[in-house]
Amino acid sequence: MWAYRELIRNLTVVELKTKYQNTRLGFFWSILSPLLLALVLYFVFRNLFKQEEYFALNLLVGIMAWRFFSIGTTLALGAIISKPSLVTKVYIPRKILVLSAVLSLLISSTLEFIILLPIIFILAGDIPVTALLFPLISVLFFWLIYGAGLILASSYVYFRDMNQIWEVVLTIGFFMSPIVYPLSIINPSILTYYMLNPITRFIEMYRGVMIVGRLPSIEDLLVVVVSGTLLYLFGSFVFNRLQRRFAEAI
Repeated sequence: MWAYRELIRNLTVVELKTKYQNTRLGFFWSILSPLLLALVLYFVFRNLFKQEEYFALNLLVGIMAWRFFSIGTTLALGAIISKPSLVTKVYIPRKILVLSAVLSLLISSTLEFIILLPIIFILAGDIPVTALLFPLISVLFFWLIYGAGLILASSYVYFRDMNQIWEVVLTIGFFMSPIVYPLSIINPSILTYYMLNPITRFIEMYRGVMIVGRLPSIEDLLVVVVSGTLLYLFGSFVFNRLQRRFAEAI
């Protein structure tokens, strides 16, 4: 991968430019879209969870974290199919195509979280010093998304229904993660199993460092690191097995 670092950089830049091409607001859609969604969900659920401290901020941070996962995996899904000439006519490690797609979102997502900081200051009156750790959480999240992306991208080459299936999975995942509701409503008897979901851990870690000044626990870090590593290893295995016939399938 290091030998192809210039290609990775160029492809990442192209991904960023393409994302906002022909839009008047450009990058600002990245922050405007989650803000509007958070506003709608806030008015829908505010009476139900009004007793929760920082409900609006928790909602917004949760949506931003979920967007990182959902958009990142969706971009990775089409990374091979969308660049047939680089697959059939040029020899490069095909993983680069998935990597550059997810890497472009890591950059834009980091910028989105930076723009979110003034909003946190306005609504909470303070920005905890632990907010400086959010890039580290994003890098760990990127690792997990990249692993999932390798599976999705390689599967989609042969199974074109994968995009429809993944949309359904993302919809289910949105409501199975603590985005619009707090962890406090989860039944204690199933909380241990619920917390095995690494997305839940990432959302809570983002909220902890950016809103309340809470450092990630060793357990949280262990779960997300192990999950990301296992997903990357499995994703690499699947990708390496399936990429042999990419050129024919495309």
